[in-house]
Amino acid sequence: MTQKINIQKTQNPKEKPDQKNLGFGQYFTDHMFIMDYSTDKGWYDPRIVPYGPLSMDPSTMVFHYGQAIFEGLKAYRTADGRIFLFRPEMNMKRINNSNARMSIPPIDEEFAVEAVKTLVSLDRDWIPTEPGTSLYIRPFIIATDPYLGVRPSNTYKFIIILSPSGAYYPSGINPVKIMIENEYVRAVRGGTGFAKTPANYAASLKAQEIAHEKGYVQVLWLDGVERKYIEEVGSMNVFFKIGDEIVTPSLDGSILPGITRDSCIHLLKEWGYKVTERHLSVSELFEAHTQGKLAEAFGTGTAAVISPIGELNWDGNVITINDGKIGEVSARLYETITGIQNGTVRDEFGWITEVK
Repeated sequence: MTQKINIQKTQNPKEKPDQKNLGFGQYFTDHMFIMDYSTDKGWYDPRIVPYGPLSMDPSTMVFHYGQAIFEGLKAYRTADGRIFLFRPEMNMKRINNSNARMSIPPIDEEFAVEAVKTLVSLDRDWIPTEPGTSLYIRPFIIATDPYLGVRPSNTYKFIIILSPSGAYYPSGINPVKIMIENEYVRAVRGGTGFAKTPANYAASLKAQEIAHEKGYVQVLWLDGVERKYIEEVGSMNVFFKIGDEIVTPSLDGSILPGITRDSCIHLLKEWGYKVTERHLSVSELFEAHTQGKLAEAFGTGTAAVISPIGELNWDGNVITINDGKIGEVSARLYETITGIQNGTVRDEFGWITEVK
């Protein structure tokens, strides 16, 4: 039986930010969703309350042992005023994949989608309408036992917050510069690489900091065992057009199964491209560039959607891809996916969920 979501509306609405200068993840709406878990009650007390600080004991387990997961999706405003979500059921399925790996109890996926829809509907006036903007949705679950000791928590909070946002990268759809990481490792098979857990991102910060100092936007990670196979960028899956083949690293347990990645594979196959999910070494990639076969490279993710890669730096060896310009495949994917999301391209795949 679906639980009723109790709603407490704010008495102090915030001033909304300038839509032309949103940045990413800097502003938050008037309300948030919270639901609690205990071993004796299961998930209970779903509610929407005014956005505000959480009060937790200093011994709360998430602070000490990192037992947490999160997701990211978006709400879009169409030209005729409708509100769309893009494949939200996939995000909730991935939440439970992450939960299983992090020993967190599963959520009801359908109810979680309803919670998102209810919260977005309540804060609908926060959805920006400027081109390239959206309402970013961040569901997350944290362990809340006040206890020092390494074990799964017996209590949790499932929270959803909303953030009106612009482009994830300041360059927008313009190609970005990426540094291939040789020293640090983000994830290995058998670890938590396929789960969307904060520890994965904390592990990436040092390499990302070094890359930024050298003028690169993000880090491209290699496999953690042989240190030669391409895995993913910090916040994106990656694709490469090599000759007539489009290659993306296979999901072997250390790569996040991206929803935009899945959508791109579906679209590319629909359009007749040869798409291969396999191991791809850096040396093969750079050799393809030398032979003139590397036509395009791009990242995919909820935050950036499609982000063309114009330059790769591997241990001081720098290559420019497609003259540093967006490629034909990247552009078509971007226009199609963003078009479906904002209602200007027909959704032929049932990917859109409308918020009433």
